Amino acid sequence: MQQAADKADRLIGNTLSSVHPPLEWTHDESDSGMCRGASGLGDVTRRAVVMTQVSEERRGSLLGIIERSWKKSGYTITKVNPDKTFPAVYADAGDGVLRMGLLVGYKGQFFLTVQTACVDESKVAQPSTPGKGTDYRGKAVPTPNVHSDFWSSDKPVSSSSPS
Repeated sequence: MQQAADKADRLIGNTLSSVHPPLEWTHDESDSGMCRGASGLGDVTRRAVVMTQVSEERRGSLLGIIERSWKKSGYTITKVNPDKTFPAVYADAGDGVLRMGLLVGYKGQFFLTVQTACVDESKVAQPSTPGKGTDYRGKAVPTPNVHSDFWSSDKPVSSSSPS
């Protein structure tokens, strides 16, 4: 399980570092447990929360950047929810080990979740990879509180904007 958790941590870091201009983000609660009906097997869920304020006008751009990054990494997009208020994109790493989702929640906050498949059960440490910005692990994660001249702008993205 620890190997799968480490892989999930790398995927979170790689996904969020693929975004330019950069976002601030923090790890959120991680959990692990036994798989139902499968003795000796467990799964891990890792979560990250974007702390950068992403305006309604820029949310689609951010979802698109991450979707393209996942496709470039060879991941299969399994579902896209085009909901105007709470859009989301989901993918599968194709290795039978990782599934991920990026969704927009309350106040436009982005949540990235990576869940492993059932693997041999073992103890799992909390993520050792650093977030970018304030680390809220062990504390309540607030709504987005970091302004970005680019991501927080209420102007639609032009074709010359960073991606």
